[in-house]
Amino acid sequence: MRSFRELLGHKKGDDAEFDIVGIGNAIVDILVQVDSDFLEKQGMVPGTMALIDAKRAQELKGLIKPEKQMSGGSVANTCFVAALMGAKTAYLGKVADDSLGKRFGEDIRQGGVYFPSKPLKTRIHPDLYTARSIIFVTSDGQRTMNTYLGACTQFQPEDVIEDVISAAKVTFLEGYLFDGELAQKAFYLAADIAHKAGKKVALSLSDPFCVKRHLARFKDFVSSRVDMVFANELEICALYETEDFESAVTQAVQDASIVVVTRGEKGSVILANGERIEVACVPTVVVDTTGAGDAYVAGFLAGWTTERSFAECGRLGSVVAAEVISHFGARPLPELKEVMNF
Repeated sequence: MRSFRELLGHKKGDDAEFDIVGIGNAIVDILVQVDSDFLEKQGMVPGTMALIDAKRAQELKGLIKPEKQMSGGSVANTCFVAALMGAKTAYLGKVADDSLGKRFGEDIRQGGVYFPSKPLKTRIHPDLYTARSIIFVTSDGQRTMNTYLGACTQFQPEDVIEDVISAAKVTFLEGYLFDGELAQKAFYLAADIAHKAGKKVALSLSDPFCVKRHLARFKDFVSSRVDMVFANELEICALYETEDFESAVTQAVQDASIVVVTRGEKGSVILANGERIEVACVPTVVVDTTGAGDAYVAGFLAGWTTERSFAECGRLGSVVAAEVISHFGARPLPELKEVMNF
């Protein structure tokens, strides 16, 4: 039987050692199911992501009984899922040398992702721990995240490994990481290394509030360094300061050669090479929306790195996203291969 990688079209002798290298917040996801009353009592807004400090993280930990713990973070999830699809992936992100940092490394490597990043030494930074996102999932599948960034905030240019970036067909960057000034400098460095090697740079806008916090910097980075933009409707509209979706995507294609926007039940829109491609979503029962966008990008990039058509890349993204939201957690089930329909 041919491997899944072979089914995707990988050939021996491919120039790039990696299909995808991701850079993002290295976070351990802690998932727990709650009811809406819990969120209300804790003053949480359903469906949002709030940044919390170490003290609040400890308080929440005492209130819950975790149901799943796994390596996470938006781009880490994308790399993990793409690896399951047969893509050769690498990931750069900052964890601490504590128990959760060890768990992150073990988990992502077991998924087939190359993870060479050096951990932050807690003896030097005793108040910084491995990041964790406590994800509260309600019965409607909505997820509400409380994220402690910890060691992630220390990702800097020195953590960009030139050999890994140069060896990847595409470097995929996580917008969430833009909250760190050092990380912004690391993004510019990584993008320049990739382009110098003749490779592509992709960016996930990640969150509309993050985009608004660093609007001028995001605009500069997208227009000067990014080849592929991934976003949802709110994020792309935030970047171009408009509530009109069509106006936003029209502006986006002036900055990046490939623009991919997910629209929930409306599917997704891909703009590339002067074409506009509408991709339908794959109907499914929604159990937990955690990781849907990350999975979509994994499917898309797994297709793109094997020279699939943009329509097929979008289809792959939609299929994987639908599989992920049909059960609890941000990772596909082992049956993923059976639903891809190559």
